[in-house]
Amino acid sequence: MKRRRTVLKQLESDQEGRQSIAQVVSLTRERSKRRKHMCEIHSDLLIEILIRLPAKSMVRFKCISKQWSSLISCRYFCTRLFTRVTRHQQPHVYMCLVDEVGAQRVLLSISSTSSPDNTCYVVDQDLSITGMGGFFLNVVRGLMCFSVRKKACIYNPSTRQRLTLPAIKSDIIAQQGERKDTRYYIGHDPFNDQYKLLCTIAISSEFFENLKSEHWVFVLEAGGSWKKVVPLKNYHPHAPSTVGHFINGSVVHYMAWLDMETCAVVSFDVTSEELTTILVPQDARDVALPADRVKAGLIEYGDKIAVFDHTHLKEKFLVDLWVLRDAGKKIWSKKRRFLQPCQKHLVHDIELIVKGTTQNGKVILAPVKMHSHLYILCYNMGSNDLSKVEIKGVPHIWFDKEYYFDLKYSMDESEGIIYLET
Repeated sequence: MKRRRTVLKQLESDQEGRQSIAQVVSLTRERSKRRKHMCEIHSDLLIEILIRLPAKSMVRFKCISKQWSSLISCRYFCTRLFTRVTRHQQPHVYMCLVDEVGAQRVLLSISSTSSPDNTCYVVDQDLSITGMGGFFLNVVRGLMCFSVRKKACIYNPSTRQRLTLPAIKSDIIAQQGERKDTRYYIGHDPFNDQYKLLCTIAISSEFFENLKSEHWVFVLEAGGSWKKVVPLKNYHPHAPSTVGHFINGSVVHYMAWLDMETCAVVSFDVTSEELTTILVPQDARDVALPADRVKAGLIEYGDKIAVFDHTHLKEKFLVDLWVLRDAGKKIWSKKRRFLQPCQKHLVHDIELIVKGTTQNGKVILAPVKMHSHLYILCYNMGSNDLSKVEIKGVPHIWFDKEYYFDLKYSMDESEGIIYLET
């Protein structure tokens, strides 16, 4: 009788074991099917799911599988992500602070979403990276360009990925007493969907005498290298005066000086890699001034390139706007505006510098140096109205030292995943 009970218990135990094993096998098969189903998700559907996630999540998801890693890193995915994000995202302001000694640098992201009337910008993120160099900023479609020890550095603020490009073996060498200036500009070629860097190297003695310049281009892709640009026949050696301004999707523009009295707008077509030079009219100013006394910058006026001249703003309270109406025929038109009396105190005895335009076409003017609080001025050329916009959230340690800064208003910035290929 006892033996029978023992046998029955063993049978029951074996039956439960078989059921447990069956459950485990079934669960394992189900999980395997899920994994297989996840891998078999159509790539277009998977892209639509992934582009709705935050950038940091997408970076982590690269570890799921080789398929996910290659998909998230591919150019098509980055393009789709950029197209979606830019439709919903507000423009951003990026600011680089550098102390006089150059021992400390900080890169800040500034948002205006918390200020409906746009009277205040707030620092929302510290994007500083170890060993960050540079001062002038260029931002194009989620990628930032600055120089580190005279080398071009590409930085993705979304992924915190940085790529330093190789040095350029220049064909022109600075002699004793000559100055060498190297500037980098980043642009996007929509036809070939490529990012390209333009490097302008200028060498001259005092007062732009013996001026020589050359230009190099780098295609940002695996195996890329610097290639020298052969200028067209109407090319003039020049020294850049401002950071590049990206406009119309595929052209980099910047102001330059051919000599102490001759100013020009230089344009680089990112697709064709051609350089053109258009002289600013000699009568652009009532009184001829040397380059070191002219206060002007390149801006976008509607869909046109324009030179915003504020040389006489703080003394005579006037600005001149020279608009390039027809680049092919080199036709310019002039507009002059006088500041309203109630707004003169905003510019009195303050040295300003042009920092581009906002999304609604206002010219951004920033004080060259500030020691107590940060702010910018936004000038509406249409209504002749000047407004002050404060920048809050900057660490207070910067107000106790001599520093300078660069500010870039980006109208096509995205929080996208744009991976840099090495």
